[in-house]
Amino acid sequence: MAKYPSWQDEYWLMLMQLYLKRPQGMKPLYSRGLVDLALELHFPPEYLYRKMFKLRQIDTPNLQRLWDTYADNPRRLTREVKLLKRMNGFGNASEFYAGVAVNESWEKDFKPLEGVEPEGLTPVMLIMILDLYFRLTPNTMVVETPEVVSLAKSIKTKPEEVVGIMQAYQVCDPYLNNQHPVAPTLLDACQQVWKRFGNEDPEKIAALAAQLKDYWK
Repeated sequence: MAKYPSWQDEYWLMLMQLYLKRPQGMKPLYSRGLVDLALELHFPPEYLYRKMFKLRQIDTPNLQRLWDTYADNPRRLTREVKLLKRMNGFGNASEFYAGVAVNESWEKDFKPLEGVEPEGLTPVMLIMILDLYFRLTPNTMVVETPEVVSLAKSIKTKPEEVVGIMQAYQVCDPYLNNQHPVAPTLLDACQQVWKRFGNEDPEKIAALAAQLKDYWK
């Protein structure tokens, strides 16, 4: 079974730095800062979110010392985090996690798909577009539709690209099975997301998409 690297006390510093960023406090589960830290440490965002909640509770002597030392001294905290990141091997997965099986299933969702156009497209973007796909009818999956324009703006892409991906989903959709010309690499990426959510209750992807909006804020 794949496993994540063990939590180390030094990671509290990085989590605390994120917590203290304005606006100070708990960060949304899929906020950019929390996801970026999760990718850096190879822990799922859900795990770091729970850790951040524990950090806020200050329910151990170790966490109390952490707050006493750094809460009013952000410059010192910044120096300590920079020092931590310069440690030999830190950030180098092949060395830092040598011998540890790292589950990258969630990480791949936030990384650009290789060989897929538009460039920079990620599975989380495909998830957001599939959520909107379930809310529209085929004749409204066009660049003029306000919801398409709004989503494109939110996830930093173009309405034409959102429509192109919706056309790929129409090919995946067994109820439509349309035959739009779609690049094989894009179609394969859309099929993978469809397999995850296409036959699920739409409320499941709707709930996830609602949380993922924080990633682009």
